[in-house]
Amino acid sequence: MTREIRIGNVTLGGSNPIGLIAGPCVIESEESALTHARMLKYITQKLKVPCVFKASYDKANRTSLASFRGPGLKKGLAVLRRVKEEFGLPVLSDVHSVAEAEAAAAVLDVIQIPAFLSRQTDLLLAAAGTGKTVNIKKGQFLAPWDMGHVIKKIESTGNRSILLTERGVTFGYNTLVADFRSLLIMREYGYPVVFGATNSVQAPGGRGESSGGERKFVPNLAMAAVTCGADAIFAEVHEDPDRALSDGPNMLRMDDLEPFLLKVTRVEQAVRAYV
Repeated sequence: MTREIRIGNVTLGGSNPIGLIAGPCVIESEESALTHARMLKYITQKLKVPCVFKASYDKANRTSLASFRGPGLKKGLAVLRRVKEEFGLPVLSDVHSVAEAEAAAAVLDVIQIPAFLSRQTDLLLAAAGTGKTVNIKKGQFLAPWDMGHVIKKIESTGNRSILLTERGVTFGYNTLVADFRSLLIMREYGYPVVFGATNSVQAPGGRGESSGGERKFVPNLAMAAVTCGADAIFAEVHEDPDRALSDGPNMLRMDDLEPFLLKVTRVEQAVRAYV
């Protein structure tokens, strides 16, 4: 059993029900973020699924220089603060530099380390030093046992509020695959493991100047992750993914979220009964 991690009014890990980290890939506007948060709150409250809202204030690793990156640190954090205040949802966003950590920690409940930066020691120490929960997305280039070194960096600050996210492994050009052994291996470190269901179907750079993806595989991969002990599912959602400003091809439609969660929670119930 993994350690319980308290995030605002949500607890992940331990014997708690499977949680959801969800929201649009990037903050497209304040109105968009609030609309998505409102829908997420309604659906997850109805289904009694613990939920953390996620949206990036800056997508610093976009494929093309011309791609939309978000409103930036100051404006983005102001939007996320409104989400917290109006809907009572804990909030998560990516932090890309040491300089951002302190300002981000004043608003965020979870500081997320992007996969491409998961070995950046100074960034990990700065995020951990805030005392906030740190969610590390395992790099597409890392083995699950490599995360032991990442954990030691976080723990060196005294921070034991850690989440580990599997988001797919590079498998040739523009392709990711989900290795479900990763969840089982990372669970051995004792911290909650998260499965990046929509990240894992991404095709990085698959559209030339942007990434592609195959959202049709998201439900099946998420259900498989539950059988391997995932404590939470990370899913980017959008009311109209085909018009989203980032990662549309691999995001779930908001209209599909409720049936998606019903499948996931039913599998979880079956797994708990079996175990």
